[in-house]
Parts: sequence; C-alpha cells; structure tokens
Amino acid sequence: MLLGKVKNRWIPVIAGIAIQLCLGTAYIWGVFQKGVAIHLFDGNNADAGLAFSILLSMLTLGSTIGGYLQNKYSTRPVVIIGGIILAIGFFMASYTPVTMGWMIWITYGVIGGFGMGMTYSTTIACCQKWFPDKRGLITGIIVSALGFGGVVFTPFAEMLITKYGAGNPGIGELVTFRWLSLIFIVVCTIGGLFTNNPPNGYSPKGWTPPVPKTGVKQQDFTPLQALKTPQFYALTFTLMLACMAGLMMIAFGKTIAGYQPELQHIAVAGVMAVTLFNSFGRLFWGWVSDKIGRRTTILLLLVGTAICVLLVKLVVTSILFFALVAAIGFLYGGYLGTFPAITADYFGSKHVGMIYGMVLLGFGIGAVLASYIGGYFIDAAKAADPNVLDIKILFTAFIIASVTSIIGAVIMYFAKQPKGNLQ
Repeated sequence: MLLGKVKNRWIPVIAGIAIQLCLGTAYIWGVFQKGVAIHLFDGNNADAGLAFSILLSMLTLGSTIGGYLQNKYSTRPVVIIGGIILAIGFFMASYTPVTMGWMIWITYGVIGGFGMGMTYSTTIACCQKWFPDKRGLITGIIVSALGFGGVVFTPFAEMLITKYGAGNPGIGELVTFRWLSLIFIVVCTIGGLFTNNPPNGYSPKGWTPPVPKTGVKQQDFTPLQALKTPQFYALTFTLMLACMAGLMMIAFGKTIAGYQPELQHIAVAGVMAVTLFNSFGRLFWGWVSDKIGRRTTILLLLVGTAICVLLVKLVVTSILFFALVAAIGFLYGGYLGTFPAITADYFGSKHVGMIYGMVLLGFGIGAVLASYIGGYFIDAAKAADPNVLDIKILFTAFIIASVTSIIGAVIMYFAKQPKGNLQ
C-alpha cells in the first residue's frame, strides 16, 4: 500500500496531521526570538523577527510550486521533497555564524519556509479532495494539527535551549534547530508515503453534492482563471489584513510578557496556552464554517479580532494578558481553518493547492508587515529604558492591527462567490 494507491480516506488525514504537527514549529518562534536577537543581531528584535516573517512569506512560493507539482505529478513526492528542503533549511540555520546573522534569514527563512510551504498546502489540498462533504471540518483538523504542533514542541524546544544554551543566549536556540531538522526529515518522509490524491471524480459513498445557489455555477477554476476574478484579490488582501494581529501577538507575546514582572514566571506557559487556543480555533471555526458559511465565519473572526486587540492595553500587566492573547490566537486560528476551505468553495478543489498557494501571498506580506510593525514598536517602547516597555507606544501597533481587521471585514462583506461561466 505504501507505494500504491491509498484507498481509506482517513489515512492521508492521519499522515497530514503528523506532518502538520512538525510544521507547527513555525509558531513557536516566540521561544527563539529573544535568544536569536541577542546572539545574532545585538538585541535588535525587528531584525531577528524578520527570519520568522521571511519563513511565513516563503510559504506562498513553496505552496504555489507545491500545488503545481502536486497536480502535475502526485502528492507523495512533493510532500517528501518539501520535508527534506525544510529539514535542510533548519539544519543549516543551526550553524549561523554570530558575525553573519543575516544567514538565518536565508536558511531558516527562505529555505525552511519554501520547504514548509510545499508540504503545507499539498497536504491540505489532498485531504480536501478526499472530504468534499466535510471540507471545513477536515481543513480545520489538518491546520489545527499545525497549531497544536506549537504545544507539542514548545516544552521540547525550551528543554533543549536550556540544556545547550545555559548562560549563553542564542546557542541553545541554534542547536534546537538542528534537532528539529532531524525530526522533520523522518516524519515528512514516512508521512509522505501515506499521502495520495483520490481518483478523478471521487465522491464519498452516499454523499450528494449540494445544489448550488441560484446564479452560482460550481466549477474548477484554473489558476489563470482565478487570477481574473476580483474574489481572488479580495481573499488575498483580506488574508493579509487578517493575519497581522495574530502574527504580532504570536511572535512577540512572550517578549512583551518578559518585560512585565507580573508575567515573567508564566511566560512559557502563556506561549503554550496561546498556541493551544490557536490550534483549537482552527478546528472549531472550520467546523462552524460548515454550518454558517465561510464568509460569515470570516466576518465574525475579523470583528472579534478588532475588538480583542484594542483591549490588550487594559490587561498588559496582569495575568489576563495571556487570556486575551489566547482569545486573539483562537480567532487567528480560524483564518487558517476557513481560508483554504473558502478558496476551494470559490474556485473548486482540482487546482486548490496552487490557487491557495497564491492566496497565501497575502499571508506572506502580512507576516513581513506584522514583524516590522511589532518589532519597530517594541524597540521604540523600550528605547528610553531597555528594561521597561512603554505601553502607550506599543499600543499604537495594536491600533493598526485593529483597523486592518475592520478594513478586512468590509472587503470580505462584498467578496461573494464568483458567478457565471468560466472564460
């Protein structure tokens, strides 16, 4: 069966869950941020955070190429090769010289991000094709594993950082990348052997496709046809705006807490809580979107994010800070659970791997913007005193994130499903 066709549709899902758990290490960057900043960038948070942003932005290129190769060849080799590239990027990052900090942008960011993108969108698209009857739920399951990977790997990474970097910030972080690379190559290779697309025209037994809404014709768009629709640009731009608040809090939540005496002792636990809620949000909102519709779900997420981000200032010095950040992570997870599904709803499942890879361009741009906005304001907030954060200055970044969420909601309100025949 390993070298043949997979017949049980749950097998690719189980393999996808294992692979996505590994990819979830992207979301524990907050564990590495401070050490990498001190060791490689003289404490500059914006420069250190750029590695995380580049990795996320490279998801777009990796996902697009992975989606194309998946349709041209098959899922299995794309997943395995993507895992190998990801492992190579992290392994090379572990040897970044202190005098050449920029190399981590290329190794962890460019190479690691590209490999991660190849495996990320390919496994999602594969599982969606096996479950056209539960597209939102199954997408939520797969991407929730990505989020839950942060819960699994956070204590593991912290243990290695403490063991190899005691008294020498940055050394433990780099060694941890090396251990992660070994895990990636094993899991992605074995998991990749169990992934395969269903036969053409596959339909689950006993399932009848829903009758399309009046005026909406369900068809499979090619990537070029999708690019000709305003809905493609609406989804891409909305995803860019939507991810900014979540990414800022995920990447810098531990850093912010580290400057608050009341929160320092629970900072690691707080990062794990945020990651756990992020993971659960992907599953929950994916399921909700099957019930109330993707567009309505995304509107709820955007408005909820806009409100929660503005409330952070009120609780930044209390334990409620992590509760509110966890709520933001819960909402942010919903974007990752619903955007792949709405892309398949709007443009069909045949080319969804490549089309969603292109939609992820918005995610990549939002990641870079979030890194620079968050890093800039954190550095500005501690400019007067390196041991204290000026919350008034930091709050400006949250206002920006809240406004972008509202703009995204307005765009999404008008982004209805494409109509008519394809040209």
